[in-house]
This record gives sequence, structure tokens and C-alpha cells, in this order.
Amino acid sequence: MSADDQRPANLAIDWTRCDGHGLCAALLPGSIRLDDWGYPVLDQARIAAAEPSDVKRAVSVCPALALRLTRGQ
Repeated sequence: MSADDQRPANLAIDWTRCDGHGLCAALLPGSIRLDDWGYPVLDQARIAAAEPSDVKRAVSVCPALALRLTRGQ
């Protein structure tokens, strides 16, 4: 396993794709909240502590394909 594989993944939003459906916040309620306009606000510390399968599920079911996992810095 490389050093890159050991770093936690971060959740990123492609703002050009996000339509504010809010499904990600419903799937990760402790890690993502919605702003006043219905767009996600990420808490990276809580996302890193969340169950990885839950985070991957949120990425895979995003209707706008706006979520992606990136390796931590």
C-alpha cells in the first residue's frame, strides 16, 4: 500500500454540476448540511470520520454527478 492510499479521501463538489438536490445531505446528515439555497456545505473532518462505504454511496448516487473523492493533502 502506498502512502497515497493511506491518506484519507476528501469529498469534493463540482460546483458546475451541483443542482442542490440535497441527496448527499440526506445520506450523510452528520457530515453535510444544506445552506439556505439547498446547496451542500461539507464538514471534511466529519466526512473523514464517516463510514467510507457511506461516503462512496453518496458519491455514486448523486443525480448530477457532482461529488467526487480526492486524496487528502
